[in-house]
Amino acid sequence: MSLFTRHPENPIVVPGLYPWRMATTFNPGVLLDDDGKFYLYERTAGQLRPFHCYIGMMESEDGVHFVHTTDQPVLTPEMCGSKYGSVQDPRVTKMDGRYWMTFAYRPFAWSSHPTGVGVPESHESEFPGVERASFESGNAGSGNVQGGRPDNFTRSGIAVSDDRVNWSLYAWATPADLDDRDVILFPEKVNGRYALLRRPLQWVGEDYGTDAPAMWITFSEDMQTWDKATLLAKAEFPWEGGRIGGSTPPLLTDAGWLVLYHGVETLDASVKRVCYRLGGMLLDKDDPTKVLARTREPLMEPETYYEKFGLYIPNVIFPTGNVITDGTLYLYYGVCDTAIALATASLEDVIEQVLKG
Repeated sequence: MSLFTRHPENPIVVPGLYPWRMATTFNPGVLLDDDGKFYLYERTAGQLRPFHCYIGMMESEDGVHFVHTTDQPVLTPEMCGSKYGSVQDPRVTKMDGRYWMTFAYRPFAWSSHPTGVGVPESHESEFPGVERASFESGNAGSGNVQGGRPDNFTRSGIAVSDDRVNWSLYAWATPADLDDRDVILFPEKVNGRYALLRRPLQWVGEDYGTDAPAMWITFSEDMQTWDKATLLAKAEFPWEGGRIGGSTPPLLTDAGWLVLYHGVETLDASVKRVCYRLGGMLLDKDDPTKVLARTREPLMEPETYYEKFGLYIPNVIFPTGNVITDGTLYLYYGVCDTAIALATASLEDVIEQVLKG
């Protein structure tokens, strides 16, 4: 029996309605606020070439049936410095009486050509009249292509809002010359300091203690300046494949910080066929640099049609939002970078499974 139960109405959020979300909606951040409503922040795109992404906002009384709060995106690339860019994969939380969103940002959107069997063929978009830096070898701003321009690495930012709707850039969490994503704030301070998960693509090799992109953790007094990051966890099991990264905001439980994360296994390199799965770990409450327990096998993997086939990339479940209500964990996840689905599980059962290892 599966640990998670897929909602029978999946996918619960699909593309359409507005020009800026006609192609895709996926990888949402989700809040369950004090008013009892669920607020969902979707990553959307109106087209694939260029693949400009925006953050839209929806709300729901039951966590299943969502309607748009506004007909315009609440976070755009232009708000972060470049109308040619892309804002991606929001994770949201409420802390200190304010709303916080971590997100990935690319100054210049890629253009994508899905193949139907694996990671899309992607290339740098050209924007007439825009001067760009020349190509350099190395890891690109996307984990999907090799080679990229140094002015287009994916960095991560922190946005803030006082009303859930009007957002502004608060700080950059990572430098512009580092491809760093899956940046996620802990929902409360740890020992009086803010805590943050990271996944820098370039931090690989002997100097970093990992052969593949891994999960790191860092701390800050003000969310403006962050300590030197500590390696938290790296890929150890076959299903985690070429890299792991944080998925949803950590949840504080009696057993420790519950962190859900994703692994990316390459199934067929010749066609860039991959599989995204979900794992879990528990971190020490007072010192989250310590991993107390971790799953050897995935907690969840693509099983249904909408998780195996989609517009953009097959075999993808990518959770980015989780909330707890009445002991039930609501997990919101992107499917095939195409739509949004919901699965639920007993929080107690999830923790028990992680403790089993």
